[in-house]
Amino acid sequence: MSDPRVAAIPVVDCGEPLVDVRGTLLIDERRSDPAGAFAQLRHGVLDRLLHAQSLLPADLRLLFIEGYRPPDLQQRYFEEYADELRTANPAWTQDQVHQAASRYVSPPEIAPHSAGAAVDVTLVDAEGNELDMGTRVNASPEESDGACYTHADSISSHAQANRSTLATALSAAGLVNYQTEWWHWSHGDRYWALMTGQTSARYGRRDLP
Repeated sequence: MSDPRVAAIPVVDCGEPLVDVRGTLLIDERRSDPAGAFAQLRHGVLDRLLHAQSLLPADLRLLFIEGYRPPDLQQRYFEEYADELRTANPAWTQDQVHQAASRYVSPPEIAPHSAGAAVDVTLVDAEGNELDMGTRVNASPEESDGACYTHADSISSHAQANRSTLATALSAAGLVNYQTEWWHWSHGDRYWALMTGQTSARYGRRDLP
């Protein structure tokens, strides 16, 4: 998300509401919050996830981990990661810290999670066990030595195949992947607009009612 072309994309918000995905997808509670914000998405994104679910092999399901992220929480995540980078790299300038942090945590002003446009998702088998995807969801580039990148060649062939299964279904349903995070997919946000050649984003920053 550090690419200035992402921030340059205008937003023409379609006004589509956030909806609660609980009851329609298999939900993981690791990012749950008292308000249930994590389980909210724009309606059009949920429709595409349900379509992707229908395209998976019969013995696999999507596991929904996090959707909407309130802007103040996004700000906190960004600042915490920037602080980690600043501590590990004391010679870096503020611009270098911001650019590096933006590769992994979206700057709050353009974050697709805060637009209800992005979802963190993985695959589970028929018993609900998470498939081997090469890293845990939300593994940082530093923690995983770059294995969190979608097309990392340091992971096993089995994990690569599982990532391919996930990507094939989600791509066919109209979502795009942020390629430093194999689990992060979105539709309608600025990054999606850039990747698909759209002139504007459909979803902009949103606050819960």
